[in-house]
Amino acid sequence: MNNLSKRSYVVAAVFAVVGLIYAINLFRLQVLDSDYKKYATNNVLREVVQYPARGLVYDRNGELMVFNKTAYDLLIIPREVEKFDTLLLCNLLDISPTELEEGIAKAKKYSRYKPSVLVKQISPENFAVLQEQLYKFKGFHSQTRTLREYTHPVAAHVLGYVGEVSSNDIKRDGYYKSGDYIGQSGIEKTYEKQLRGVKGVKKYMVDVHNRIQGAYLNGREDKPAEIGKNLVSTIDIDLQVYAEKLFQNKKGAVVAIEPASGEILAMLSAPTYDPALLVGRVRGSNFSRLQNDTLMPLFDRSLQARYPPGSTFKPFNILIGLQEGAITTSTRVVCHGKSSQPIRCTHDHVSPASVVDAVRESCNPFLWNTFRNTINKFPSTTEGFATWSEYVQRFGLGERVSTEFYNENPGLRPTVEYYNQKFDGTWWRALTVRSLAIGQGEMGTTPIQMANCAAILANKGYYYQPHIIKQVENDTTRQSILFKHETGIDARHFEPVYEGMRQVTIARLNRFVPGISYCGKTGTIQNPQGIDHGAYIAFAPEEDPKIAICVYVEHSKWGASYAAPMASLLIEKYLNDTIASNRLVYEKQMMEAVLTDPHNPELAD
Repeated sequence: MNNLSKRSYVVAAVFAVVGLIYAINLFRLQVLDSDYKKYATNNVLREVVQYPARGLVYDRNGELMVFNKTAYDLLIIPREVEKFDTLLLCNLLDISPTELEEGIAKAKKYSRYKPSVLVKQISPENFAVLQEQLYKFKGFHSQTRTLREYTHPVAAHVLGYVGEVSSNDIKRDGYYKSGDYIGQSGIEKTYEKQLRGVKGVKKYMVDVHNRIQGAYLNGREDKPAEIGKNLVSTIDIDLQVYAEKLFQNKKGAVVAIEPASGEILAMLSAPTYDPALLVGRVRGSNFSRLQNDTLMPLFDRSLQARYPPGSTFKPFNILIGLQEGAITTSTRVVCHGKSSQPIRCTHDHVSPASVVDAVRESCNPFLWNTFRNTINKFPSTTEGFATWSEYVQRFGLGERVSTEFYNENPGLRPTVEYYNQKFDGTWWRALTVRSLAIGQGEMGTTPIQMANCAAILANKGYYYQPHIIKQVENDTTRQSILFKHETGIDARHFEPVYEGMRQVTIARLNRFVPGISYCGKTGTIQNPQGIDHGAYIAFAPEEDPKIAICVYVEHSKWGASYAAPMASLLIEKYLNDTIASNRLVYEKQMMEAVLTDPHNPELAD
């Protein structure tokens, strides 16, 4: 065999091997690998996302608070669009030709081959009319969505709202695609992963006219949507509704807590709004209107407003003094009323004052002496103040008291470092920061923190983390939230404080609730921008506390004027489920009061 023949055989063998390789690959692609079939049918396959219904939200007694209603989105696939009657489509969608043109241009910019949402959240009534005509519009399709609906127009800040995802949301979590919705605030945001469920998909075969011909592979590759988990909140919806009625035409906040568990019974920021305003196609215009409202209804005062606690903080300063031995139940302090120095009292009262007298009369000189003795019992001001500041921290002040609220303001708790920087050295003394003794100065607290402090009083020295969700469907891990936070104050020190608070409620306020003994403390918060704010903390019943509450009413002048009677009505409503006939006059006064003007001439001096 010559060399030419040998080379011919080699070349033939190479071609045979290459041909065999190609044949094997073709067999694998066309017979063994199902992906080839998918690619071949890709241009006649339509995938329709199945959006799950969000989980429902109930109150603590099982009453439904948040549920879902069906809505529809109109999608467009630009490459499939054929000439259509623009005016007819605009009339069906209730949009202008300009809006339609802009929507189509935006979809083309995103992708000519992928579906884009053209019109969102079409109501079932409007969609029924559109659906009859949809066959006339090639390249336009629909998908089912759900919108939130509410059984009561209350608890807007607690529940929050749902809105379209941002580009940052999509970057953070690959679950979301453009046009999806996500919890933007409140429970909807905090429990987004539990509420949202899991998206599904349905695959359909379509003809050359883009009409559905049937399920792809008989539905074997379809994935059903998984409905979001239901939540049971700690809110008592009846108490929440009542609180919002009391706070009509007022600014401020209410937070009520069950001391034994930390469960929030009611949480209100006023002024508030109907949560339904931020649902559907009207959400954008309503949000802008609320955002531009000078009364700031979108601002959550219960979690974010930072007020000086005023006299509501005085029981805690006394408890620190008792625990540190700076004062005892035998301590007496002379008070000269408005002539007292270096902090004057607001009025004349029994003198010398005891612990009980000081709480009842809100005696500034007694609190100043208590604060000074606490600081000065240590070798240095810095050591004494650091000890005082640590107790304040244990009361949950100057830090977030709950992990459940992403937007909670930690408040302000001054420290040694803070004052060293402020006064450029260590020469400052208790006298320099004496306003802290009466809950003013650099102390800043939120309503939820002061409600938690009321729970500490009720529990005689400890608290559980305030929280708004009682149960997540099929979740057994939430018991870890019931961690006991100790303040380091012995239970024996609470009795004289209780007695003073009892006397505040019965002797000075005359706002006692029939059949219920409870302890409370008023506060007046200085306001350089207008009329002072009023505050009140309380717990009841004294012998077995079921509710601890904080009420702030802006521009109400005194804590006793509105905050205290409103708190007593809320306590009565929760414990007795009704308001006694002889107290309806207070209820009427509270509901009819208009206190949104910071310079109200009726309250001004």
